[in-house]
Amino acid sequence: MLWDALTLQLGYNATLVAVGATLLGVSAGVTGTFLFLRKRALVSDAISHATLPGVCLAFMVLVAFGGDGRNLIGLLIGSALSAWVGLLCMTWLTRHTRLAEDAAIGAVLSVFFGFGIVLLTVIQTLGVGRQAGLEGFLLGSTAGMLWADALIIAIGGAATLALVMIIRRPMMLVAFDPEYAAAQGVAVHRIDLAMMGLVMAVTVVGLKIVGLILIVALLIIPPVAARFWSERSDRVVLLAGLVGGMAGYLGAAISASAPNLPTGPIIVLVSFGFFAVSILLAPVRGVLAAVLRHLRFQRRVHIRQGLLAMAQDQTIYEPLTLRLLRRAGLLRADGVPTDAGRARAAKALRDEKRWEIVRADQTHEATAALYDGLRDIETVLTQDQIDEIDRQIGGPQEVRP
Repeated sequence: MLWDALTLQLGYNATLVAVGATLLGVSAGVTGTFLFLRKRALVSDAISHATLPGVCLAFMVLVAFGGDGRNLIGLLIGSALSAWVGLLCMTWLTRHTRLAEDAAIGAVLSVFFGFGIVLLTVIQTLGVGRQAGLEGFLLGSTAGMLWADALIIAIGGAATLALVMIIRRPMMLVAFDPEYAAAQGVAVHRIDLAMMGLVMAVTVVGLKIVGLILIVALLIIPPVAARFWSERSDRVVLLAGLVGGMAGYLGAAISASAPNLPTGPIIVLVSFGFFAVSILLAPVRGVLAAVLRHLRFQRRVHIRQGLLAMAQDQTIYEPLTLRLLRRAGLLRADGVPTDAGRARAAKALRDEKRWEIVRADQTHEATAALYDGLRDIETVLTQDQIDEIDRQIGGPQEVRP
């Protein structure tokens, strides 16, 4: 069943959901990257919760005019208007009051969502307009998705992605350094509004598949996962889109292969799986890489201390130090240093004396700041400088292994 779902062989509806979810994931991942880099991840939460009153009010208006209360285009227009009002309220509170942005987000999120729940409760008591299933916009509902619904989601996701590509450069500049962007003549406030507008568009488009509560996860988790794999912003944007698209596609496929599983939550869980893999296995910023760096650092410290002890004819008692020295071929099994070990030990002791001279000399202040007990002095001083220091120390000049 899962293979059939992955190869789009489970039927018309499953294919529509998979394609729509993939496009939504790509646009959400790319758009959310700028929000994440701008350090405004919670804004997406406020915008998503602000869509609920619009969905309910649009439903009431459609029913009042004799239309289908669950017309997707009408509901999306209502949710977009409501989210835009919430965004403007949050922006106004942040700019014209002493409220911090997180406080403004909390106020908008709670008030709009509370108002939406009240309206949703009222609608459920009306008994008209096909209100059944309207609560699916909270967590997403893909059952019975029509071609028109999938087309709307696909066009919305593609249009949002295209707009992001058009204004990505000023958005990236504002995300990293808004003061510099303003000095370059960029209208920071307008770019911020455009960024929030794109987030709002993704939120509205994703209501049918993921729901207003979980869409924030699809906006934030892919960029966070992508950030572990690269330091370059353009690559993070591409990786976030890839992670979001794969999460949407795999989540839709898993949900289709097990019909009792909801699509939206499965997509979020799959995106979290990518995040977990990233935080564990990313080559530079991942947990495994950090553990390996620590082990390499520990190994260097033990070998360095062991060499200094060997150079001064001190007894080494630490088992790990002895094991590492033997493994490196610097110490024999009976505890006697090898020829290579003696040479390395003599150089380590000589380097310590060299560093003492460097750290005591004010002219080498910048170089002395690099001392960590492990750095080879040849990496920071020229051979002429080292020879001059050796003349001050006296004794044998040749200590290279």
